[in-house]
Amino acid sequence: MKDHTVTLIDNRTGQKIELPVLHGTAGPPAIDIRRLYREMGYFTFDPGYLSTASCASTITFIDGEKGELRYRGYPIEQLAEHSTYPEVCYLLLYGELPTREELDCFERSIKNHTLLDEAIRRFYTGFRHDAHPMAIMVAVVGALAAFYHQSMDVHDPRDREIAAHRLIAKMPTIAAWSYKYSVGQPFMYPRNDLGYTENFLHMMYALPTGAYRPDPTAVRAMDLILILHADHEQNASTSTVRLTGSSEASPFAALSAGIGTLWGPAHGGANEAVIRMLQEIVESGRPLQYYIDRAKDKNDRFRLMGFGHRVYKNYDPRAVIIRKMCHEVLAGLGPDDPNQALFDTAMELERIALEDPYFIERKLYPNVDFYSGIIFRALGIPLNMFTVLFALARTVGWLAHWMEMMADPNARIGRPRQLYIGYERRDYVPIDQRRPVEGAQPSVCEHHG
Repeated sequence: MKDHTVTLIDNRTGQKIELPVLHGTAGPPAIDIRRLYREMGYFTFDPGYLSTASCASTITFIDGEKGELRYRGYPIEQLAEHSTYPEVCYLLLYGELPTREELDCFERSIKNHTLLDEAIRRFYTGFRHDAHPMAIMVAVVGALAAFYHQSMDVHDPRDREIAAHRLIAKMPTIAAWSYKYSVGQPFMYPRNDLGYTENFLHMMYALPTGAYRPDPTAVRAMDLILILHADHEQNASTSTVRLTGSSEASPFAALSAGIGTLWGPAHGGANEAVIRMLQEIVESGRPLQYYIDRAKDKNDRFRLMGFGHRVYKNYDPRAVIIRKMCHEVLAGLGPDDPNQALFDTAMELERIALEDPYFIERKLYPNVDFYSGIIFRALGIPLNMFTVLFALARTVGWLAHWMEMMADPNARIGRPRQLYIGYERRDYVPIDQRRPVEGAQPSVCEHHG
């Protein structure tokens, strides 16, 4: 809703324009600039859209200054303590917490869609044996559009709902099979007698040669990680899903694009970077203080991964929640665990960050990626699967935003504008009249397979 306006004055022409200020239920107000170009001929310039609200949404709210995260109005702390991942999926998709009957119906629907077409099973064999699981995820999720195109009308709410259920159900199977293929083990089919998270761990670690039952602590830890990563407002991958979906593309194509964006190390690879940093510290043999001093040196490019957050200027609320689970998981490991030195280093880093004035003043607290990476390592999940699990968790958030956008009568195909800083108009010059660019080196033509 709007309750006042701001006046913009063009100092060159004296032209004025009154722009409404929109107020949401929480967060900063937003200036509605939709008339700015039409009436004054101006664009706004905002690289990375850091000060631009690209849409109106009812799904997730973040207050970075206070360290708050809410799904559909519910604090993440309450959901993490009392809810399950399927229940959070229902909440994000439908806007309300389900009754017992509604949740049972939703879980049955999800279980009805866990299997993949056998043709998709054969699809995996087309990849190299050492293909990155995220590359497989991008391809397989996009390929689902080839299997469900005849029953996918993006303008039909029921078709959108079925597509959402299919993706939530099939993503654990796709993720687990990506892992199985990378290690040369047989694919395990989903078991619908197991819960969502337990079934995923079964498909990851079970073998046809023996019975397997996931450890209850591992199931709780994984379910918690899925809840904490289910959505995070208009981040790069969610914005990608919205932008792709705004063209009325298949939801499978839109989520494939989102997975590709999440794969970038600046987005979804932070928890993997945490483990690589800890490995470097342990293998170097240097005292931990050496790396602490380097992190404090503004002239040193070394950074402690897993500390601080671009959005949160306070303690990441998800980190507060997952910290306890991280310690619980590590407590269950024996002293002879090969990763014990890694975990000891992580816990000492945590202690320093929570006590050292340098980190406290700069609000460089351990974030959710710090703890999730340690938990993944403790559960035996390889590094190249970390981002895959992030994609698994975030699937429901992407779908919730896609469904919200497709149902919005004000939604338009995304079309960002630009500030052009290239050449002005130039006329074509025949090739024999062109001069070589001063200082340019001749290119070398090479053949690459």
